[in-house]
Amino acid sequence: MSKLTDVAIKKAKPEAKSYKMADGGGMYLEVMPNGSKYWRLKYRFGGKEKRLALGVYPEVRLVEARDRREQARKILANGADPSAIKQAAKQAMHQTNDVVSNTFKKLALEFHKVKSPMWTVKHAQQWMVNLEKYALQTIGDRSITDIEPMDIMKIMREMEELGIHETRDRLLQTINSVFKYAIATGRAKLNPAEIRIALAERPKVENFACISPEELPVFLREVTAYQNMDKVSPIAISAFRLLMLTATRTSEVRFSKWADFDLEAGSWIIPAEQTGRKGKGDKRKDHAVPLCSQAVKILHDLYPITGQNEFVFPNRNTTGRVISENTVLKIIETIGYKGKMTGHGFRSLARSILGEMGYRWEALEAMLSHALINQTAAAYVRTSYFEERRDIMQKWADHLDKIEMGAEVIPMRA
Repeated sequence: MSKLTDVAIKKAKPEAKSYKMADGGGMYLEVMPNGSKYWRLKYRFGGKEKRLALGVYPEVRLVEARDRREQARKILANGADPSAIKQAAKQAMHQTNDVVSNTFKKLALEFHKVKSPMWTVKHAQQWMVNLEKYALQTIGDRSITDIEPMDIMKIMREMEELGIHETRDRLLQTINSVFKYAIATGRAKLNPAEIRIALAERPKVENFACISPEELPVFLREVTAYQNMDKVSPIAISAFRLLMLTATRTSEVRFSKWADFDLEAGSWIIPAEQTGRKGKGDKRKDHAVPLCSQAVKILHDLYPITGQNEFVFPNRNTTGRVISENTVLKIIETIGYKGKMTGHGFRSLARSILGEMGYRWEALEAMLSHALINQTAAAYVRTSYFEERRDIMQKWADHLDKIEMGAEVIPMRA
């Protein structure tokens, strides 16, 4: 077996799964999906196969890794376990330098204390509940610098087996944030939580649940009651309300930017290149959305909170990212409509109810940013029906307000 070279190690590229590059004598380099490279030594002691971490490349070069391998083999030759010797040395160093203060749990609590004033009470509580339930028993008492990707992968795999993929993703984001905080404060150099590429995909939802028009009044009152309890962040509820009032796609709301809005003109231009837009290549087009007065007010009220950001609905934990795709679903689930309603359901409801009111199908299809299937009709359409849709969207918003208040609304033909 040929031994490793510095050139081969440097050129080794990450793949979808981790792989090993052997050097001989039980030592190998493990290349992780996130590009990290770990030196390890496989050996037997007391009749059991064991592994010893020899360091991380490039901080530990090939020649140094081989030297550490030879030292470990000398320890084995003297009848001792190199892993036990290493752990004893670490414990002594921790006691001497007070490194025990840099455990994952200590840093997680520190990060939570810094960030929780910017969170809702419920989010701050749930953040700690998930961490304590699924992660701290495994990595809580370990030094932040001793935790490796496979330690976190083990936690994620256990959650996948339980079928809690959404909670898994939120927990990974939490763990990721703690390591980024550790790096920012000089307590760590590497982030072993960059393992998203190796996780199993969430099971896909095949259909979009939607309540009936008759259920809508009670649903709206439940939303308002929940909002009045002050248990939901203004960012989340504003995204929810905007989605409901504009009948746009969840991704279009999530990735919206303040630069796309003209509140004085009451318009929102969703760029063709925005994340989540439908269509490919030159078939994608900007989508102009007229804003009703209720939507304009929501955005005016939100601006003091997120106006300093590029995104209208920024993620509370990670700079440069937006709210989760499950933010709207979480509100729906919390008020008791899990499995009965989705964010996409607002589009279905708006299309059905406004259709019953007699508005033209061409304008309603333009409202939903649907491409016309009938090619002959599409060839003659040279308008986005913007002004007509402005009236439609205001009627839709007023209709929602009236039925929530309990008024008997008789659909009027347009």
